[in-house]
Amino acid sequence: MTDAEPLSPSASTFKQNFDLVTPEFEEDPKLLWGSVPVPPFVSDKVVTWVEENFPHQPPPAVEFRGQNVLKKIENVRMIDRYNSKNPTVGVLYLTATHLIFVDPDANKETWVLYMHIANVEKLPLSTTGSPLLIRCKTFLSITFVIPKERECHDVYTTLTKLYQPVNIKNLYCFQYTTAAKELPKAAGWDYFKLEHEFKRMRVPNDQWSVCALNQNYELCDTYPQQLYVPAEANTQILLGSSRFRSKGRLPALTYLHSNKASICRCSQPLSGFSARCLEDEQMLETVRKTNPNCNFMYVVDTRPRINAMANRAAGKGYENEANYENIKFQFLGIENIHTMRASLQKVIECCEQKSPTMSGFLSALESSGWLKHIRSILDTSCFIANAVDKGISVVVHCSDGWDRTAQVCSLAALMLDPYYRTIKGFQALIEKDWLAFGHKFSDRCGHIQNDPKEVSPVFTQLLECTWQLMQQRNDAFEFNERFLLILHDHVMSCQYGTFVGNCEKDRLDLRLAEKTFSLWGYMSNHLNEYINPLYRPEMDETIKPNLAPQNIKFWRGMYSRFESGIHPREPLEDLLIASKDHCTSLEDHVQHLTKRINSFKNMLSKSAKRLQGGSAALQSRYNADTRGPIEVNDNRYNYDRKLSELSAADDDHPLKTSDFSFSNLSISEYNNEVEKVNDDINSVAVEWKSLRSVVNCPTCSIPFDQITKKNHCWKCGEVFCSRCIDKTLALPGHDSGNPVPVCRQCFRVVQQVSP
Repeated sequence: MTDAEPLSPSASTFKQNFDLVTPEFEEDPKLLWGSVPVPPFVSDKVVTWVEENFPHQPPPAVEFRGQNVLKKIENVRMIDRYNSKNPTVGVLYLTATHLIFVDPDANKETWVLYMHIANVEKLPLSTTGSPLLIRCKTFLSITFVIPKERECHDVYTTLTKLYQPVNIKNLYCFQYTTAAKELPKAAGWDYFKLEHEFKRMRVPNDQWSVCALNQNYELCDTYPQQLYVPAEANTQILLGSSRFRSKGRLPALTYLHSNKASICRCSQPLSGFSARCLEDEQMLETVRKTNPNCNFMYVVDTRPRINAMANRAAGKGYENEANYENIKFQFLGIENIHTMRASLQKVIECCEQKSPTMSGFLSALESSGWLKHIRSILDTSCFIANAVDKGISVVVHCSDGWDRTAQVCSLAALMLDPYYRTIKGFQALIEKDWLAFGHKFSDRCGHIQNDPKEVSPVFTQLLECTWQLMQQRNDAFEFNERFLLILHDHVMSCQYGTFVGNCEKDRLDLRLAEKTFSLWGYMSNHLNEYINPLYRPEMDETIKPNLAPQNIKFWRGMYSRFESGIHPREPLEDLLIASKDHCTSLEDHVQHLTKRINSFKNMLSKSAKRLQGGSAALQSRYNADTRGPIEVNDNRYNYDRKLSELSAADDDHPLKTSDFSFSNLSISEYNNEVEKVNDDINSVAVEWKSLRSVVNCPTCSIPFDQITKKNHCWKCGEVFCSRCIDKTLALPGHDSGNPVPVCRQCFRVVQQVSP
């Protein structure tokens, strides 16, 4: 058998895993069962023999809650950093879109969307297995200990490929489909039109007009098609100003106050140390002239002075007051995206301390500088809002005009205009100042593989600044904290196409409105979850926040929302909403019962009066007739005949029918009427279960935590999760007939009872 010895593989070959062996000498390797690579030393006869005698049967597909499972790993430990000695043991599933950890003992599921993952890190091996640390853009930090190092490596490799696609067309929104029939794909895309928002501000007018030069994005490809500029600015001025501004982002209107003061936004001028542009100078002068109530305007550079001066060396910089007439220049010191990214990373490290002490936590938070940055953004926004409120126009820019400029312009408008403090208005504000004017969402949020230095929490800071304003003036905002958190999470998730791309042109080129769902469509179906019960619409004055250091708070609900034990059992807003809904239900029910009672009272009163009148007439006729009683001496017959006459004479009698009489009114019909009244009474829950006493959803048994919203069924009064109370209908016991939330079981019961 010496001739066969050269064909025998070496001993080391047998130690290799057969599935991992790949041919090194063939460009087109042989495949076993069409998918398993075969080493080159295995002959074709052997491959054929194996395929004939051992036919390949693919393993049955594994599913979890409708998701196809790519990989399932058992006996995985999930580490709680506050209780590392008692880890949770469960099953880890990898699907096409989510990583899911199931704790069978506590019946708890932890879902992590791949697009939410910020980074994945393999930690040193431990005695219990291979730890895998996953940090999410939603500030969830989670550690899994996988028993086998090989399986841990497979999970690590899979996640690194899936959480950040290379191509933007591989984002989740292009594959996402909803099971909810009530949400068509087109819903939400037409909720906002830029021209409608400017019409609300009474633009165009004598001072401001629509610019048609950017219809094909030729003037500036990161601006919207519709630009609103001073009516006096001609084409030469607009083209010259665009060429003199970074990225072509010339001054354009973003907000017009009722006192004619305006907020315009642009990018830094390409002034260098001495360059100037007459058209750009004329452009700013035409902006100033749109406000006849003031003879000067502010030009606000949101950068620190030293940063702006450094840009002059690169041929950029800031406006020279000697060249621009009637302007007052202000530096207002908001740091750049790199400083903000590093600052947020320190906040995350601060929140991930394993044994935090009071001094350690406060010291780490202070050294991050995060709250100082939030205060500087609010301070700049307050300066702009106060100037506009006094009737002074403001032109705002930073470097390229799509980060810090977007922040302060939108926050200033939020302080000035109560419309932007409503749910619809805040969405319009984001569409206008962030989406239309080209904030680079895909770059700043790290949607796809790109330069990591482009990632920065710019939009997160907008939401936090809004939250800081809400802490001081909660009654001025229609929406609550949950609204801001949902916005933040879905900007990162790419589940909806609303925030995909870096500008309006990108979104049109990707045809997102045709191929993806809109976040606004989804949120419109869940508005009851975002309502602030303390909102007072009549509070329409300008917000002037107090920016003393002690008034700037750490946003626990954002950065520590997944930490158990540090949040109240139920948010105060949820308790207030539940109480308000309960009162509304009872008042509606009382009104219905009052009408039913009045109806019966009127019926009995009218019947009694007519019966009394009929009895008196019969008695007089009987006394007058000496021959005795009238023709038929049958009390039942006479009683039924008189009631029939009364019923026929009374058009609005509730019991009137064409053949009504006591003789043909059966006991079963009477019982049906009684049951109908009882159904009306029992269709509304008089007592609602306390939110505090509910630990799990009674339908799906999912445990409630500080994030999950608890919802009451208005019929039975039980508490359910949002997923199990997705039905609404009008209850028979409510007078208004408005559809209200009910659980699935009550929905079926009412549907069966209703005619």
